[in-house]
Amino acid sequence: MRPAKLAGVPDPDGGMSMRVTLAMFAVFSTLAVVLTRPAQAEVPAARLPALAADISHTSVSGISSGAYMAGQFQIAHSKIVVGAAIIAGGPYGCAESAFADVMSGPGLAFLNLSKAVNGCMLNGLAFWGVPDVDLLAERTRKLAGAGRIDPLESLRDDHVYLFSGSNDRTVVPAIVDAAYAFYERLGVPAENLTYVTDLPAGHAFVTDHQGLACDATAKPFVVNCGYDQAGEILKRMYGPLSPRAAEPRGTFLEFDQRPFLAGHAEHGMEKRGVVYIPPACAETATCRVHVAYHGCSQGRAVAGDAFIRQSGFANWADANALIILYPEAAASAVNPQGCWDWWGYTGSDYLTREAPQIQIVHAMLLELAKPRS
Repeated sequence: MRPAKLAGVPDPDGGMSMRVTLAMFAVFSTLAVVLTRPAQAEVPAARLPALAADISHTSVSGISSGAYMAGQFQIAHSKIVVGAAIIAGGPYGCAESAFADVMSGPGLAFLNLSKAVNGCMLNGLAFWGVPDVDLLAERTRKLAGAGRIDPLESLRDDHVYLFSGSNDRTVVPAIVDAAYAFYERLGVPAENLTYVTDLPAGHAFVTDHQGLACDATAKPFVVNCGYDQAGEILKRMYGPLSPRAAEPRGTFLEFDQRPFLAGHAEHGMEKRGVVYIPPACAETATCRVHVAYHGCSQGRAVAGDAFIRQSGFANWADANALIILYPEAAASAVNPQGCWDWWGYTGSDYLTREAPQIQIVHAMLLELAKPRS
């Protein structure tokens, strides 16, 4: 099986010109966007609970920018991650500019963004060798050697699921192909790599009974192709599973992300996230955690809770001792579509364990792992 398409700054029509992208970046980087809303009392959110979770068997998945973030988190923390699902995403570090070691700040993010759109979504820089899988693999080895990500030995027994819909025009198949090749270069064995490319899906997460028409690319980026993608992902990560529930019986808990944001001036995170907690995990069971990263323009602020409720992860969680964590990235002046950081808008450490968003999600896992009070 082979790889697919991705979007980090996705365009619902399946493409975005460099001219438009740079204009957007310039506008949103220099102007403050002020949104006026009617004054209303904010209902306090719950704290993320301590559930004695087993985070040594964490798995991650993501679509679009979430696919890149899933790969980044996996590689940064491969000691605790057992597998990753890359849905319409490309290879780790694809957007990083050649000037990454000598530049920082908004200038570097600007260079990375132009490379991200043209080279890591549309494959428009293929003539110049972007993405260069061998170079990306060598860069990853150097980061591991410097102790900025976990040792690559802990990555090589991971299971990796990759997906590209044949009607995805937002991220072209060659980019997901590169992600597949990247994992090969790092020594992940072929039997641990699954690549699905034979479904006529648009740029979206795929289900077997919920969402838009299979070939659609539109909010909320959940489509019905008669294929249970959540179940296939979790089976690749954890092996045979007990049958899924027709309806989840646990709790979709909206929790306050702000306690995890302290010390991160540029974090790009929403105030609130969601965690799904099966009844047994809330009581006595020792449960594993799956982290599901939304894509650009797929967060709750703009697309509602379709990804959380319709993706199907929660249906598998009850009978299989799984907590599903849905962290939320936020839209901002420099990130108007609420993408996860795969081009450096939170800082030059965005690929490493020092990345704000990686540290924040890791802190959430540590909270879930604390003993029940």
